[in-house]
Amino acid sequence: MKPSLQFGIADAGADYLLRPATFGLVFHDEKIACVRVTRDTPYYDLPGGAVDGDETEQEALIREYVEETGMTVRPLERIAEAAQYFRKSDGQPVNNIGGFWIAEMLALDPSRKVEDDHELVWLHPRTALAELRHDAHAWAVAKWLRR
Repeated sequence: MKPSLQFGIADAGADYLLRPATFGLVFHDEKIACVRVTRDTPYYDLPGGAVDGDETEQEALIREYVEETGMTVRPLERIAEAAQYFRKSDGQPVNNIGGFWIAEMLALDPSRKVEDDHELVWLHPRTALAELRHDAHAWAVAKWLRR
């Protein structure tokens, strides 16, 4: 699986796990849904993550949104594909490869969220461009803004 666009710089000698992933862009009141992840150093991501087993990107996106935010979404359109080299919080080198989807919020029930270190935040797209941890995520927001 070779990405059409690669972000980040691979550390020399590191063996990067190729991880199929998917992330979503949900807009409401001119803001975009993001997650503030509170670990050693807090950061912002687009909701989403790994595609598990035989899941489709859409199925993984629906699951990840519930786990991270409590939001039920409907994926509408795959607008981009990119990859991002990074190290997980445990230090494991990973290359997320996958799609970025426009999705529609159907419902929001915070009690369904299971990831305690993730908090749903609504950011203005320009703020998201500056604050998102991964360049691939900021690029996907910019791509949507320029449509």
